[in-house]
Amino acid sequence: MERKLRILIVDDDMRNTRTLCDILTLAGHEPAEASSGAQALELTRTGQFDCVLTDVRMPGMDGVEFHRQLRQLRPGLPVVLMTAYAADDTIQMGLEEGVVGVFSKPLEIANLLGFFSALARHQVVAIVDNDPAFCHVLGDILRQRGFNVRPVTDPHVDITALTTDAQVVLLDLKLNSITGLDLLKIIRQHYPSLPVLMLTAYRQEMAGTIQTALELNASTCLYKPLEIPQLLELLEKVQLQRLRSIINQ
Repeated sequence: MERKLRILIVDDDMRNTRTLCDILTLAGHEPAEASSGAQALELTRTGQFDCVLTDVRMPGMDGVEFHRQLRQLRPGLPVVLMTAYAADDTIQMGLEEGVVGVFSKPLEIANLLGFFSALARHQVVAIVDNDPAFCHVLGDILRQRGFNVRPVTDPHVDITALTTDAQVVLLDLKLNSITGLDLLKIIRQHYPSLPVLMLTAYRQEMAGTIQTALELNASTCLYKPLEIPQLLELLEKVQLQRLRSIINQ
């Protein structure tokens, strides 16, 4: 069964938000509504959401400024714009600043629901590391920033089954009785383009392994202790590329 999404709809046209809420509820999601950017920011401070759908032109705070402020609170939370004004410089600014994409009004509901369906199937950061404490701490950090996290502390489980709904994998290179490189080879057999970020605390010792992993299309290697801002920036880029590819299909 498809995962239920918590979707925040932001629009000063309350008839539009009510209609969208009804449609999303019937589709099996959990929508919430806000009539302004300020109200939406308050809701995101206290609630957890999987995606935000916001109008561009609103009084007080437009959709792009709302997205700009939201990124400070929830860097990993995807934001999609909706607008009746296709040729709007504000939209281009939003795209340059990390908005996922734009749906034109009147909305094509089938396309919108298709996007949310794809988002529900693939919105997980898998952390593969045999250190439970590391998985717990990093998982909490990522969840607080809007990501869904799946920790994998036993590398001998069926890794392909655990990565079917992942948008990115964080994979430690040094695991008990099996290497991260071996797991990367298994992942690549099933998911050639799935982004995999390698992790290690052994920069010099693992230099050769890191080079081999990069040749197997690993995205990059991050070194422990992790620089969290660097990790968040990379995860945001991976998510943005994937979601934009869904909208442009």
